[in-house]
Amino acid sequence: MANMFDIVRGISQAVSNTHDGAIDENGDPVVIGLRREEGVPILDKRVQDGFNVSYSGNMLCIHYHSEVMLKEVHDNKFETNIESIIESIASFIKKEYRKITKESLSLTKDGNADIQVQSSSRIRSWVTAKCLYKIGSYAEGVDPIGEPGEYKIEKAFKDFLSKGADDAKKPKNITIKGQ
Repeated sequence: MANMFDIVRGISQAVSNTHDGAIDENGDPVVIGLRREEGVPILDKRVQDGFNVSYSGNMLCIHYHSEVMLKEVHDNKFETNIESIIESIASFIKKEYRKITKESLSLTKDGNADIQVQSSSRIRSWVTAKCLYKIGSYAEGVDPIGEPGEYKIEKAFKDFLSKGADDAKKPKNITIKGQ
């Protein structure tokens, strides 16, 4: 089992060559499952979309963003389409990770995707979505998200807190009315 640094480095290497127009070692275009890969690039209007990843403890967060038309947002299958794109990104990351490191990567979805649509005009909108995946390949030493850790307070700080306001000396020049 690899340590955390090796896993993060492998995932980063897997997503490093995913820009629009990227080609693999055979000269073929890299197919991730994004909307920009559909159609003919010379004849069709290019769709602006992409993704990135971030890490937090033992979690991998896949962020997806795209330009969508308002009629696509009103479709009943809009959320499932966005979630399927995120799933295809996750499977692409796992496949590329295996190619690079010769080890498997276990990603399990943690909750539903958070999808937000923002309007830029009466026709166009932007969608941003993110989905958390638990990395099952992490070794020991990584604190899971949401679990409190042990707090070690130094003795000098404990002594300072134990004195409190009741034991503190009052200045001689302060007089409080009513006492």
